[in-house]
Amino acid sequence: MPSIPAGLYAPIVTPFRNEAVDDAALRRNVEKYLQTRLTGLVVLGSNGEHVMLDDSEAERVVAAARSAMPSTRPLIAGTGAESTRAAIAATQRAARAGADAVLVRTPSFFKNLMTADVYVRHYVAVAEASPVPVLLYNVSMFTGVTLPPDAVGLLAEHPNIVGMKESGSDAALLGEYLARSGPEFFVLAGSGVTYFSGLVAGASGAILALAGVVPDLCADVLDHVRAGRYADALALQRRLTPLARAIGGQHGVPAVKAALDLLGFEGGVPRAPLGPAPRPVVESLRRTLTDLGLPLAQPAPLDADPATT
Repeated sequence: MPSIPAGLYAPIVTPFRNEAVDDAALRRNVEKYLQTRLTGLVVLGSNGEHVMLDDSEAERVVAAARSAMPSTRPLIAGTGAESTRAAIAATQRAARAGADAVLVRTPSFFKNLMTADVYVRHYVAVAEASPVPVLLYNVSMFTGVTLPPDAVGLLAEHPNIVGMKESGSDAALLGEYLARSGPEFFVLAGSGVTYFSGLVAGASGAILALAGVVPDLCADVLDHVRAGRYADALALQRRLTPLARAIGGQHGVPAVKAALDLLGFEGGVPRAPLGPAPRPVVESLRRTLTDLGLPLAQPAPLDADPATT
């Protein structure tokens, strides 16, 4: 079964028009990302508002992204669900729609019952039923659970479980994941704030919201680390950290979409109950992006509603 390369992936947003998935806008965004040094793209991640979409919409998103991408650029789709049955079904739909691999978040609703054994059974069942490689997805900030390192060690032995994304900033936990998994299993960093330190610790790449906004700058950090230019990588990390904080834990998906709008991508408004980023956040993002030397799209009039810019 073919695998996918480690490297730098952007978890891209899902554009909406009048609350409906905007396939054409998604394809236009993908075409712009293909001009960057990203290894590949992730759809239906946290920043893709996967939890806001129904099954048919999710399948459309995968198909739309795939239609705009050459076969040489890998496409990963988020297919996590609370039940094993639903995760398997979502995984098989994503594979049929053109995903090269799937990113499967931890089930979390019954938190006190989510033991290492439960996770091993869940992921093995998904991997056995999946026609494409599987990546584990630990995103404790949203799920409130943490995939135990012991479970990762066991799951890393499965031939169809090729890697994982660790979205947090806990260096000790990242180190445990790296220590428990073998050399063929890759761990991807998921926090823009600790991107540099995750790479230095041994992460093979990243899936970063930050890479969806400044893909080539994130590629520069990876290149610097791989070449042993740690001082250059750290200096760039320090420049990127304010943006990483703003679009991460501080303001989340609305800020990611607002930043993309400022850069000429099509971010738009998140699906309700989320709303657009408030004007002060948009203006702060504008200053941060300008400080990074990025060319901005035509600025909106000062009296414009950020929900429409």
